[in-house]
Amino acid sequence: MAYVDKLFNTNFLEYASYVIKDRAIPHIDDGLKPVQRRILHSLLEIDDGKFHKVANVVGHCMKYHPHGDASIGSALVVLANKDLFIEKQGNFGNIFTGDEASAARYIECRALPFAKRMLYNPELTEYIPSYDGRNREPVVFPAKMPVVLVQGAEGIAVGMSTRILPHNMIEVLQAVKDRLRGKRRELLPDFPTGGLIDASAYDEGLGSVLVRARIDTSDPKRLVIRELPFGTTTESLIASIENAARKGKIKVGAINDYTTENVEIEIILPRGVYTQDVVDALYAFTDCEQSISVNLLVIRDKLPVAMKVSEVIDHHAKQLQAILKKELKIELGHLQDRLHARTLERIFIEERLYKRIEDKDTQEKVKRAVLTGFEPFMDEIKREITEEDLERLLKIPIRRISLYDINKAKREVEEILARIKEIKAHLKDIVGYAEAFLDKVISDRANDFPRQTEMTSFSKVEARSAAARNLSLRYDGNTGYLGYQVSGGKSMFDVSEFDRVLIIKKDGSYSVHPVSEKQFVGSGVLNVVLAEKEELSNVTHTIIYRNQESKQLYIKRTVIDKYILEKSYDLVPHGGKLLAYTTRSRGVVHLTYKPKPNLRVLEEAFPIEDYLVKGTDARGVRLSTKEVKKIKIAAK
Repeated sequence: MAYVDKLFNTNFLEYASYVIKDRAIPHIDDGLKPVQRRILHSLLEIDDGKFHKVANVVGHCMKYHPHGDASIGSALVVLANKDLFIEKQGNFGNIFTGDEASAARYIECRALPFAKRMLYNPELTEYIPSYDGRNREPVVFPAKMPVVLVQGAEGIAVGMSTRILPHNMIEVLQAVKDRLRGKRRELLPDFPTGGLIDASAYDEGLGSVLVRARIDTSDPKRLVIRELPFGTTTESLIASIENAARKGKIKVGAINDYTTENVEIEIILPRGVYTQDVVDALYAFTDCEQSISVNLLVIRDKLPVAMKVSEVIDHHAKQLQAILKKELKIELGHLQDRLHARTLERIFIEERLYKRIEDKDTQEKVKRAVLTGFEPFMDEIKREITEEDLERLLKIPIRRISLYDINKAKREVEEILARIKEIKAHLKDIVGYAEAFLDKVISDRANDFPRQTEMTSFSKVEARSAAARNLSLRYDGNTGYLGYQVSGGKSMFDVSEFDRVLIIKKDGSYSVHPVSEKQFVGSGVLNVVLAEKEELSNVTHTIIYRNQESKQLYIKRTVIDKYILEKSYDLVPHGGKLLAYTTRSRGVVHLTYKPKPNLRVLEEAFPIEDYLVKGTDARGVRLSTKEVKKIKIAAK
């Protein structure tokens, strides 16, 4: 058994680690999950400038992703609909309506130049063997922007989950640029579906946000939804409105969906209902308003880490400088190689060093002759001449030697030297170079990424406050049922399904219950009161009760404003019996006593308002010690 436990625990931990690191959570460096990274790697690997069938891309990606074509195809469609790195051709579905993409064999895509510009550099990318060892795939791309903030991400792993909201790309790049200068910029989410957002509870990638649809209320008899809240589609939104209408929470005459490239859901209102009566109910009872909880969880240094937006910006500001510095050094190395090769070539041809090899009969003598010929020019060369250099020189065809253009060669060398000087200047001011890089990207793509979601401030519409009281609450004393679906009995008052009611019973107990369709409360109900704070604070309960031990009569006045839902309380003190009850604020209690010898006064009247209102646990005030024949509470 111990072996089985150990085996299970080990396998579970390995599985959990795999799901967290290699399936569900994006990496902070390039903001991609493994399947997304493999899709982009495939597109960049097969890129020839033309569109590729998505089915072919999926097939190529299966060399790297061991989880089947369905997961690759759906991930590719989602990634392409971000409109960031992939250009689409064909029906990739509709993010507004929720329509699915066409089959993979009918649609095409290709990597955008922007993907190469921001992600692709094989000389900087670390590669590892694929799952079957036949190919190599990138660990992460050297991303020059915080992709995780621009695209957003959602994923559920073992014991943890991530939900990162998308942000506006231009704003994100501006924030990175500001960070390079030592400044901070507040970043707030921006959704492709537009809508409104209240980010007062958004704590840099943690906390929550409130999102709303943008509703046109200019027509008093017609509402038009122009933009969707994040996470919904026109189909899901209409379904939520129809569901609320069926339950009587909102009144709707008709719903028409005219959505094509832009969202347009028309809600026609019935007679006697106007837009101002419906808007709050739409926010309260439908998906027109939603609260979204967020958690910025990413993989960093091979571990899942919860981060804040500012920390991600800091990470990428440093990463951008490091990547650009490496790229410059790589380019500098290539330029120095070219300069060395052009210098050797120029000397070899201009000084006619090739003449030295005409009478040499072995390969070694040929190479030695060329090396000897370069000795007077070593000050110009400034680098050791290698075997590869000699092989390259000796392979120069005669035609090229005869057509050698000295001036063209000099211009090329001058261009190389100028670029080397420029690169060295950039390396000395890498921050300025990074800023210039971001400025160029921002200027090139500013028009492609305008802000879609409007930042505003609003409070969540509570369903209880928006609900219309259009349900008749009834109580049937014969059956003991209370609710708005009770057919017989007495109609009490109108309620909504979110209301609560205070029930006073003849035995002197009381309790508060949510309004329901039909609930058994018993046959001995004295009164039912709407249990809202304002309602309860305005109702004074007056009871007349008799202490069963002393037989004395008491009056008690109280306000019930505190309770625990569905918990029973006693309005009458222990040992007392309820004789009369009223909620009148002004009135007179008439007591008629039983005739007895020496009893001259057989009737007395006590004004209710003469007695103070006390707490629910109070005993009350004694009215009489005489035996009462009749009690009557009348208006004053």
